[in-house]
Amino acid sequence: MTDTTQEVRQEAGTRTIRLEVARYRPGEDAEPVFQGYDVPLMADWAVLDGLNYVKDQLDGSLSYRWSCRMGVCGSCGMNVNGEPRLTCGTFLTEYGEGPVRIEPLKGFPVIRDLVVDIDDFLAKLSSVRPWLIREGEELPLTTEYAQTPEQLEAYKQYSMCINCLLCYSACPVYVLDPDFLGPAAIALAQRYNLDSRDMGDRFDVLNLDEAVWGCTFVGECTRVCPKHVDPAEAIQRYKLTAALRSILPWSKR
Repeated sequence: MTDTTQEVRQEAGTRTIRLEVARYRPGEDAEPVFQGYDVPLMADWAVLDGLNYVKDQLDGSLSYRWSCRMGVCGSCGMNVNGEPRLTCGTFLTEYGEGPVRIEPLKGFPVIRDLVVDIDDFLAKLSSVRPWLIREGEELPLTTEYAQTPEQLEAYKQYSMCINCLLCYSACPVYVLDPDFLGPAAIALAQRYNLDSRDMGDRFDVLNLDEAVWGCTFVGECTRVCPKHVDPAEAIQRYKLTAALRSILPWSKR
């Protein structure tokens, strides 16, 4: 036992909590298996701290993603006791005496342990062109386009998305139909649709059975979103836009 391990356990007393972590090692495991680890139950430790303790002190072979530890990067999303959560903002004390079961996000191919392949999401995100589109202007852009507080408020909520993919893991449509464009991609498309500076037209990408019309409005995406983006609302709002555009084809927003 290292000095660091002894110091942490001494500070925590004798209390520990058990983490049941999904392990999948290509070439070794035919399918994911669970491995148990006892970690100190500290009042200020998030699930991510417990995983870091495992990797630093108990098993350096454990693989998972994390970066900022501040709920900003979105990289530490995992299923914790069956719920898509950011592990940096989910505290061990929420689970009493445990155990805490940690699995990769549902709906994505597992690369190793808790690391999932997000290439499909990145391709879907790129397809909605999540950037400001301007027509008749050449790069580099030199003009500043000011906005009123009201214009900013129109899309601000949807701009808070951190691409953590919790909404995809919670979405029953995406889990059953991987062709579904998904909550975050549609919400970010709506973020730019509502931006007064944007001149793009994303109708052909969004007005599809695999896009807004595939959503059954279960609302799980909004429930699990750590940034209160409300992708379910974004999808329903664009359904209305698409329906109106079918009647009034010259209307784009």
